[in-house]
Amino acid sequence: MEQPLPQQSVSGSRRIGYIDAMRGFTMILVVYSHVCNYCLGDKWMGWNDVFFLFRLPCFFFISGWLFHDVARRPVVATVRHKFMVQIVPTVIFLLLLAPPPLFFSRLGATKGGYWFTFALFEFFLFYMFSERRLRRWGAPVALLVSLLAFCYDVYYNRYFRDMGLLTDVLGFLGLITWRYYLFFFIGTRARRHFDGFLRLVRQPVAMAVAVLVFTLMAALPHGDQALREYLIFALGGISGLTVVFAFFRWAGARMAWHPLQYVGRRTLDIYLLHYFVLPRFLVLYSGPLRASGSRLLEFVVALGLALAVVGVCLAVSYVVRLSPFLGHYLFGVKYEGGRQA
Repeated sequence: MEQPLPQQSVSGSRRIGYIDAMRGFTMILVVYSHVCNYCLGDKWMGWNDVFFLFRLPCFFFISGWLFHDVARRPVVATVRHKFMVQIVPTVIFLLLLAPPPLFFSRLGATKGGYWFTFALFEFFLFYMFSERRLRRWGAPVALLVSLLAFCYDVYYNRYFRDMGLLTDVLGFLGLITWRYYLFFFIGTRARRHFDGFLRLVRQPVAMAVAVLVFTLMAALPHGDQALREYLIFALGGISGLTVVFAFFRWAGARMAWHPLQYVGRRTLDIYLLHYFVLPRFLVLYSGPLRASGSRLLEFVVALGLALAVVGVCLAVSYVVRLSPFLGHYLFGVKYEGGRQA
């Protein structure tokens, strides 16, 4: 019988090594994507179009996995904690990145790049509600919410751009980001049925199917048909996150993941800081790289820059966390007895 996972506290103080490593790996891919887009001028270079299929699904899957046990705790205390950890630091960094009046123009769906923490907080709230009121319908509701949000995004420019105040409200609520709720929900169910999920990812046939499905989804050309695109999005995300989880779970006892685990314990810090340290000036000199046509070269350059950005963010994070006041309000760190909990 598989040993049970350690219970996740509200403060998140007890860690799961391979989950932290998986989260660290995914955070590096997030920075990698932003390096491609903002620093090298082509968001799809260096196989980023392939990474796109599983990167954020992995992140939301992990978030749902870790939140499953926390969601059983008292609602008010959980919401208060998540608000202090997810929303307060994000608003502070968004204010630093875009002071008023520019700040107010950044409150649409992407929140100036900081949409992830807002979306995650909304997912926390909705999941707690659905577990208490819609528990028997959790899976269909998750699929329906994700599909409707995806279709809204696909047809936004055609039908929804000119709805006035309603468009602004839906933008502020980040409706288009709710497509990822499906992966958050899958994470909660994988955690709930841990033994069964492990039996699945241990089966060679199941993993071969997952690899095949992901390969097919990555190879399919994109179009403007919402249902077809959603199948690529959903099947690519589910198969991709399953393969990544299986790899880190299998390799967790066989490899030293300490650097990735450390990155995984600082994902919020890196996410909030990295926009300030991206070497955006490099876009002026990236023409030869884009013209080279070598995906391998693009990958090596972008990954090197991403790792450098992550390293700078970790150094800044370490210094900031030396102050309990700054650590608490900038990164949501909880201190006990003057030390980080």
